[in-house]
Amino acid sequence: MAAYGLYSHIQSNRRRSIILLVGLFFLVYVLVYAGALVAEGLSVDADINTLLQLAWLDFIKAAPFATLGTLLWIVIAYYFHQNMIDALTGGREVQRKDKPRLYDLLENLCISRGIPTPKLKIMDSDALNAFSTGMNQKQYSITVTTGLLNRLDAAEIEAVLGHELTHIRNGDVRMMVIAVIIAGVVSFFVELIFRLWFYNGLGFRGGRSNDRQGGGAGIAILIGIALLVVAYILSFVIRLALSRSREYLADAGSVELTKNPDAMISALRKIEGRGELPGATSAVMEMCVDNPREGFGELFDTHPTVDERVAALVKFAGGHDTGPIALPPQQGGMDDRSGQPASAGPWSSAQEEPTAAGGGGLSQPSASGTPDSPAAPGPWSEPAAEPTSAPTSAGPAGPWGPHRD
Repeated sequence: MAAYGLYSHIQSNRRRSIILLVGLFFLVYVLVYAGALVAEGLSVDADINTLLQLAWLDFIKAAPFATLGTLLWIVIAYYFHQNMIDALTGGREVQRKDKPRLYDLLENLCISRGIPTPKLKIMDSDALNAFSTGMNQKQYSITVTTGLLNRLDAAEIEAVLGHELTHIRNGDVRMMVIAVIIAGVVSFFVELIFRLWFYNGLGFRGGRSNDRQGGGAGIAILIGIALLVVAYILSFVIRLALSRSREYLADAGSVELTKNPDAMISALRKIEGRGELPGATSAVMEMCVDNPREGFGELFDTHPTVDERVAALVKFAGGHDTGPIALPPQQGGMDDRSGQPASAGPWSSAQEEPTAAGGGGLSQPSASGTPDSPAAPGPWSEPAAEPTSAPTSAGPAGPWGPHRD
């Protein structure tokens, strides 16, 4: 019954997303009409009914061009959005040979659900965050920061990967990319109209000042500006609704994949307040596990608070919350919530290459900073051979060791 509830909620969320995105697309037409109304108000001083009719005729003429322009924008973003995001974040793709343990974590999660493994990318940043992007199976990718790899343990990293993989499975990533694309179109139209108005508006008014007789120009301009503002705010609010409603499902999907709610909770507690990606746009931050950028109250927050998400995991997944976690600083810097030495994660200092002896062990710097000290055993390292003492009386050696008398 729980699984049915989860999947039915996923389907409902997808339907709502499609409806919201269709509405978001039509905001472009609202902007075109608003721009036409502002242009007529600046050019012709007639009564308001006449200006509304003239603006409608302008809209009919401009709508095909607006549609083609929007579709072209979407096509370009469809094929090149990942390149643009990588250019902003500096993410680079890694293969199994580069990060075998990390790659195995992601691949095992995908195999357990019979889905293709997305591309794995790493972003050089001390921030603790991750995000997924893509529009289809060939494009899907999951990007994690080096800070996340350095400071979360293997189970927590697996939980984060499960979170992002759930976003892909549920279609959230595709919907968010489309929403960001169309919202970008809305923002472009709003900025374009306002720029044209501020730079050319006075010129239009001066050229037609002697022809003013109707007195409806001011009202038309106010209506046009109001439509522009409403369309812009709605596009932003819809984007927030698309992201906020999905984080709970992604957390639940991660627990379903990993069977470890405590790992998801501890990962959220460690990421909390430490996920700011310098140079990343707001659109990229909305796709992350956590978005520390907050607006004016919860209405403008793109993610539920960590406390709300943890409370949901405790209530519905049986997890245990230990409260906020104060992390020690990373090497070379101090953490914002603690002043103690840095702790290394499972991928922080370890070398991925096998040792000269061909074993699977990893070498890490010792406390003194020298790389000669042996690594502490990790979740995938070979167990250390235990010293054995020669038995006092042993029979002939068998395939599993000497036989004791």
